[in-house]
Amino acid sequence: MKKIIECVPNFSEGRDKEVIKQITEIIEGVPGIKLLDVDPGEATNRTVVTFVGSPEDVIEAAFRGIEKAAAVIDMKSHKGEHPRFGATDVCPLVPVANITMEETVEYAQKLAERVGRELNIPIYCYEFAARSEARRSLANCRSGEYEALRERISSEEWKPDFGPAEWNAQVATTGATAIGARNFLVAYNINLNTTSTRRANAIAFDVREAGRVKREGGPVSGKIVKDENGEPVRIPGTLKKVRAIGWYIKEYGVAQISMNLTDITVTPVHVAFDEVCEKARERGIRVTGSELVGVVPLNAMLEAGKYFLQKQERSTGIPDNEIIKIAVKSLGLDELTPFDPQKKIIEYLMEGENNDLLVNKTLAGFVEETASESPAPGGGSVSAYAGAMGAALGTMVANLSAHKRGWDSRWEEFSVWAEKGKYYYNELLGSVDEDTEAFNKIMEAFSLPKSSETEKKERQDAINKATKNAVLVPLKVMKLALGVMEVMKAMAETGNPNSVSDAGVGAICARAAVEGAFLNVKINLVDFYDGDFKQKMLSETNSIYADAQEIEDAILKVVNDKIEV
Repeated sequence: MKKIIECVPNFSEGRDKEVIKQITEIIEGVPGIKLLDVDPGEATNRTVVTFVGSPEDVIEAAFRGIEKAAAVIDMKSHKGEHPRFGATDVCPLVPVANITMEETVEYAQKLAERVGRELNIPIYCYEFAARSEARRSLANCRSGEYEALRERISSEEWKPDFGPAEWNAQVATTGATAIGARNFLVAYNINLNTTSTRRANAIAFDVREAGRVKREGGPVSGKIVKDENGEPVRIPGTLKKVRAIGWYIKEYGVAQISMNLTDITVTPVHVAFDEVCEKARERGIRVTGSELVGVVPLNAMLEAGKYFLQKQERSTGIPDNEIIKIAVKSLGLDELTPFDPQKKIIEYLMEGENNDLLVNKTLAGFVEETASESPAPGGGSVSAYAGAMGAALGTMVANLSAHKRGWDSRWEEFSVWAEKGKYYYNELLGSVDEDTEAFNKIMEAFSLPKSSETEKKERQDAINKATKNAVLVPLKVMKLALGVMEVMKAMAETGNPNSVSDAGVGAICARAAVEGAFLNVKINLVDFYDGDFKQKMLSETNSIYADAQEIEDAILKVVNDKIEV
């Protein structure tokens, strides 16, 4: 699964379009980067840029953007409404998919060290990347802004984590940069059937983490209650990591709760929506829908869809596009404007239309590509595809069983099996192109030069490495397909009896995937040099092959017993 992170650098220029263009063009020029948004602000004199990609590509693009900003922005003459202390003021990295916060912190610190060392810019690490609790807060790191930087960077308490710790002509121009790692922030608005900003604010105060100020005699009027330090006492709201305010949108003629969900691992979109629905109901107001401002990770939409499916006691093992439809309708995301997943979900934006992938071809296109004179795709890719089709059949039987009249109490049992089947067909679909790629790597290795002894050794090492990978890919297919057969066995034995033949066909497809991948393992091992590796692979694959045959026999016996004519 591809790791994806987001980067949201804030550059201290929001008025000169040519300067902004120079920065964004250098970022977008890094291969693998998808530029999602460029948001300049004239009053703030600040531009917020959003882009995504693999971690390595993102930190390269961030470095180049910071380098270009240092060359074209002079902090000595900068003025703006927003707090700032550098040409690149802040540069947070945000985990989006298949990467942990801990890994993201490592990339943030790697970027910070490189910027400090190569560009000689003072760097402060903040949020999750902070090296001390005092520096976790961006406001602390940026206290006094650019004007206070001359004294702060040379102090023991606030010397930079990386880069120069003294004021010089270059630092006077570039200022300092805060580089950090934070959770994904979702800007989310919930629509109400009222035009009253005051009532929308009341709901916002009910739910936001900061809550409202406590007053004597009630929440609206009366003297503010203060603590022993003279600070206002607050009544906290019900949702953690949520900022919210009510406002009226003239364009749509409705009031909204405008929210920033600063950590969707704590308060996801669907939890915020349901809580606002409840608090609105208590005040005689109804939620009519909502809107996502900007983009959102795929997992946030899938979690929302599954949440509402579970409330309906329906299987969650349906395709992602169906889960997303449930999320969109349940959250009312298409009330004000159409919600296009291809333009709103980060992973889909990054994928675009990649017609080079085998899995993106039509069924006829895949067959014709296989039938062509090219040696790839071949038996390995076809085996993976057969396994995916078998897993899809098992998933279908599980979903039909969860939906069967009279079996309502068993929906959760079959939902679990459907989720397993879905996992297997997604993994096997990924292996379709992975197998072809492994074959192409072998061909590339054989085409390397071999004139000198050094070249011969490098060529042989590349061949050995590529061959080993070409063995491990079909081995993975064998393991996945054997897992598919577990789903088939359960569906043949306990699933919807009207679909038992589908379970049987799925088992045959899965066993064919095991046997087909087994042939690919063996042919790639024929001339392999490493005897220990060869024996280990043969032992493991022979065992999987035997298990698959045994399970297939058991499944087909169950199937044939149930459909005997």
